[in-house]
Amino acid sequence: MTTTLALLPLLLVLGLLASGRASALVAGLAGLSATLAASAVVVTRQQGGDVLGGLFLREIAAGSWLSWHVIAIIAAGMFFHRCQQARGAVANGGALEANPRRLWSVCFLLAPFAEAVTGFGVGYIIALGALSRLGLGGMSALLLGLYSQSLVPWGALATGTTVGATLAGLTPNELGLGSAVLQVPIHCLYLVLYWRFARQAGIATSFVQKLDDALWTALLLALIWLFNFYSDVEIAGAAPTALLLAVRFWRDERPDAARLAAALRTNAPYVALTVALCATRLVPPLRDLLKPLWAMQPFDNQPAFAPLYAPGFWLVAIGLVVVFAARASRPLERLGRVLAETGRGAWRACAVTLLFVVMAEFYVGSGMATSIAEALRAVAGRGAAAGVPLFAAAGGFLTGGGSAGNAMLMPMVTALALAIDVDPAWIAAVQNSVCTNLTMLSPIRVSMGAAMLSLATSDAALYRRAWPLALPPLLTGFAAIGVLLASA
Repeated sequence: MTTTLALLPLLLVLGLLASGRASALVAGLAGLSATLAASAVVVTRQQGGDVLGGLFLREIAAGSWLSWHVIAIIAAGMFFHRCQQARGAVANGGALEANPRRLWSVCFLLAPFAEAVTGFGVGYIIALGALSRLGLGGMSALLLGLYSQSLVPWGALATGTTVGATLAGLTPNELGLGSAVLQVPIHCLYLVLYWRFARQAGIATSFVQKLDDALWTALLLALIWLFNFYSDVEIAGAAPTALLLAVRFWRDERPDAARLAAALRTNAPYVALTVALCATRLVPPLRDLLKPLWAMQPFDNQPAFAPLYAPGFWLVAIGLVVVFAARASRPLERLGRVLAETGRGAWRACAVTLLFVVMAEFYVGSGMATSIAEALRAVAGRGAAAGVPLFAAAGGFLTGGGSAGNAMLMPMVTALALAIDVDPAWIAAVQNSVCTNLTMLSPIRVSMGAAMLSLATSDAALYRRAWPLALPPLLTGFAAIGVLLASA
């Protein structure tokens, strides 16, 4: 009975999202309501009704605090993006000649960098604009634009990974390192599919160019691992892509002084943001000053929040500079419009995050996650671990975000790992990697792209072409589970 009650909120959320008739917000409201009711019944039966009030207050507070770390970046990232739009820097420059080098840079560096900094599909917007400048449109642009989501474990300054790590009892860097290892085979398979999509778009890739692509991809993955190991997970996606973008621009474009100055002016906010984030995490005196300054940590098992160290502070600060430095009259009026647009664009993602993270906290605190894990172990034994990639894929595909997907499923899969005596850190890495990478094919992303390009193409037609992109994370997830089971 306890297991059935514990499963009902999860099944309700998955059913609502799969139906296509309920938004993530509606599904989150329904899921949290069902979770609260189920938790009340389970805790009352197991511990008595006298602990119920304390449990509710504790888990709501803990879930709200954890979700604040994500919400602060969602809102700040959206504000930064709107400031860029107000500046007029999103659509810049004229058309460029399409060639394999430029296409690789757009798909594997430029768009993932934008997604790593701001998140929530902004990278897809940047990708489609850049692909249009290369003369690509229609189905080819939609497919190649999805590569903006290829580093989503570090998207939105790794908010999904941070949530997943906290719920799994790991540090963000521990989960980031595991995800970086799994991202190697995922990215190798992405690269093979990329060559196929590029050929279908009319951009043939020679053998020599494929070697070049492979070497730069290997360098990108190595840098991502190094930044996860030596720095904070928040910049482990943004810093490597920014660094390689600069090097590739110098190598491929050979800009003269005028073009280099123009490129720096256009991308100055992104350069400033990358420098600020890297400096606060890689320069010991600055890091040691800001990280503990005014830090708040009301819960021992959750990360502290230091206002001047948090990525959101730098997103907002540089966004404000962008607005006031623009050559336009009435900067306060422009700032007011930016704030209004930010509120309209960010509130739904913030609300969804809050609902799913609080829901996850109740699954952990009430013991329902452990109940589901024990039931799975009783039915399938250690083979139940093979279901983790499927759960993760469903969560990422349906929610369209790593934070919500991890919040919904991480407590269950880590409890399962403990129940079957498999390393929970690697199970968490599989959950995080598969879940976040499958957001690439989320209906939220797909419909966004079609709307931006004003295409009459149905989502079904795109999925018929794009479905192979689900294979890299799924195959890697199943392989990782097989290795874990064989070695345990």
